[in-house]
Amino acid sequence: MIIGTAGHIDHGKTSLVKALTGIDTDRLPEEKRRGITLELGFAHLSLPDGQVAGVVDVPGHERFVKAMAAGAGGVDLAVLVVAADEGVMPQTREHLDICRLLGVKAGVVALTKADLLEALGDDWRALVEADLASLTTGTFLEAAPVVPVSARTGAGLTDLKVALGRAGAALPERPSEGPAFLPVDRAFSIKGFGTVVTGTLLSGSLAVDDAVSLLPSGSGARPGPLRVRGVQVHGQPVTRVEAGQRAAVNVTGVETEEVHRGMVLTRAGELPETSMLDVELTLLPAAESPLPKRRKLLLHLGTAQVEATVALLDLDTLSPGETALAQLRLASPVGALVGQRFILRGSRALPGRGATVAGGRVLSITPPRRRRGASGVVRPLLEADAAGQVAWLLRQAGYAGLTQPELFGRSGLSPKVLARTLELLGAKGQVLLVDRERRLYVSHDVFEGLRQRSLALLAAFHEREPMREGLSREELRQRLSAQLDARLFQRVVQALVDAGKAESEKDVVRLQGRGRTLTLGDEAARTRLSAELSAAGLAPPTVTELALKLKLPPAKLQELLKVLVAQGVGVRVSEELCFDANALGGLRERLVTHLREQKEITTQGFKDLVGQSRKFIIPLSEYFDREKVTLRVGDKRVLRRG
Repeated sequence: MIIGTAGHIDHGKTSLVKALTGIDTDRLPEEKRRGITLELGFAHLSLPDGQVAGVVDVPGHERFVKAMAAGAGGVDLAVLVVAADEGVMPQTREHLDICRLLGVKAGVVALTKADLLEALGDDWRALVEADLASLTTGTFLEAAPVVPVSARTGAGLTDLKVALGRAGAALPERPSEGPAFLPVDRAFSIKGFGTVVTGTLLSGSLAVDDAVSLLPSGSGARPGPLRVRGVQVHGQPVTRVEAGQRAAVNVTGVETEEVHRGMVLTRAGELPETSMLDVELTLLPAAESPLPKRRKLLLHLGTAQVEATVALLDLDTLSPGETALAQLRLASPVGALVGQRFILRGSRALPGRGATVAGGRVLSITPPRRRRGASGVVRPLLEADAAGQVAWLLRQAGYAGLTQPELFGRSGLSPKVLARTLELLGAKGQVLLVDRERRLYVSHDVFEGLRQRSLALLAAFHEREPMREGLSREELRQRLSAQLDARLFQRVVQALVDAGKAESEKDVVRLQGRGRTLTLGDEAARTRLSAELSAAGLAPPTVTELALKLKLPPAKLQELLKVLVAQGVGVRVSEELCFDANALGGLRERLVTHLREQKEITTQGFKDLVGQSRKFIIPLSEYFDREKVTLRVGDKRVLRRG
């Protein structure tokens, strides 16, 4: 469990943590000199039930809210610190807003400097308590205990620990079987060990010797994989850290200067980085004005802070207190987790409560850029169960599909739940396993779309080119998608054949019962062309000469030549020359006989054998080389083995 402080500057957060834990979280010289917290501080606290909780102490000054947000991202239980002599202040409100938006579900209110209450009087105390009641109404702290406490005298510390223990006992555990996800809040180097990163593990687990990566990879860190050399929790070495624990992870393969706050440590290959997020977004009720359909705000996600364009999917404006679907388009990539909470801050502070204006949760990572009105595409994720989520992800992936490891990272489901879900969807015919080795899946809807597109492409091909037997398999695949997986394409063709919709012969695919169709005029032209090639023997006219002689358009002649070649009547030797198949077959027999007897043939010998000029000799000799009948050795040719 992670306990986080929240509250206005000088309300005694750091003093309270020190009194509770004995650890001074102000570690920087500047913090000591100025007497205020500038950076995140960390400690651990033993609770009455024996549990040891991690403690994150945050700065209270409005200039350091970005550090506060970085620390609050992993908090399970908030301690809202309010000084008895000042009551509710601007950062009290903003910190509570941040905790609410980040999904903190439980907490305790610590009324610090309680030793001053007697001098302040009952009226002042009643006023402070009324302000607290008004502040927490409708929040996770509405029924939370308010514990008067004094870090100076120690009064109330035991009561506060008991209250924290009770609140923490009802908290759900974080998902330890999901993708490993540790937002980095600090990185430093220890002599003899190298780079150490610290953070709260929000999901999954990490163990010694795990291969890990830092996201985003373009932030300066090496792409990895890196390796976990050691792990500590609360200063003690452990072999494994689970979700919900703060950890210090010793990572090999990366220099400390390459790591910074905002990066995410994850198991190698489990998660992609992203510059786009589909989200559910809520505008704070206290916002001064509606959120327009496009606005740039500062996104705080985990420990990352990046400028984001907020694009509402189905509204022109989002009114204060309302929730809508949106897409966040980020200025630079981040590591993100499905279900992760975030906040958005503007450049101007709201009256009395800071610059935090909105927040929400991540619905999908690495989505395409959404157009206006695309809320219908994203909305199913709001209530989707495991099966619905996986089916949605595969539909969105389209022809590319997703492997089981990719589905694991994009869904956040445990491996067991994901495997059962894929098995169930497969049994219902809603997903197809295309590649067993890679565990690549595609949606049945996508597969059916491919079948229908293939039929449409084949029908259009037959109308356009009636004289061809069919469309080559590779051409059909390219027309569907150049990135279409070869095994998926084979499954599509086979499905069409099995359904009696298409025929597949060698490298050609055609619609069932379709193929070459010649008009009476085309058939007559084909007969004349065949006779012309037969009469010419080993000295045929060029393609250009044939078109003029037969008075045929060049495009029509080319199609008729393809028909002759497909029928085995003609043989295309070069771009300009097509020979009668019988004449060329006779030459081939004479050539092979000569080479078997004489072992070799010169260019002049081949010319004598053909009985024609160099115009035909050179293309013919190169043709027999391509056909692997002959092998050129210097100025001569010999018979190829086999």
